[in-house]
Amino acid sequence: MKKEEALVIEQTYRVPARKIWKAITSREEMQEWYFNLAEFKPEVGFTFQFLSGPDENRQYLHVCTITEVVAGQKLAYSWQYDGYPGSTLVVFELFAEEEQTRLRLTHKGLETLPDDTPDFARANFEAGWNWIIGTALKEYAEKANVQ
Repeated sequence: MKKEEALVIEQTYRVPARKIWKAITSREEMQEWYFNLAEFKPEVGFTFQFLSGPDENRQYLHVCTITEVVAGQKLAYSWQYDGYPGSTLVVFELFAEEEQTRLRLTHKGLETLPDDTPDFARANFEAGWNWIIGTALKEYAEKANVQ
């Protein structure tokens, strides 16, 4: 797969779409499975930031701005690294399927990130998103106490 192709990951959850929507748009819920965000509002134009990296000595400031919100269905935001060139786009799309929800995550523009920074390699994004969507969110969403 070429780096220029969007990274697309799909996962099905055994919960209604409203639960997944809340999990991807509520700062309190996002902190349970995603990143530690100081603030988050699912509103176009809202900018949020968080630190993350492969280890405590290599952390990157992520700067993201909400670009699209379709309540209950779609959330998109830009994804950039402070101090580095390149801009990517992360899109969460929800598809209700009876009492289940299929989530399609698309991360576009990875080819715009610096090639000389190994942490920005496509394989790292694949591994990271597969864990976030396929393990962390799945385990969080399918817990009995998530409303």
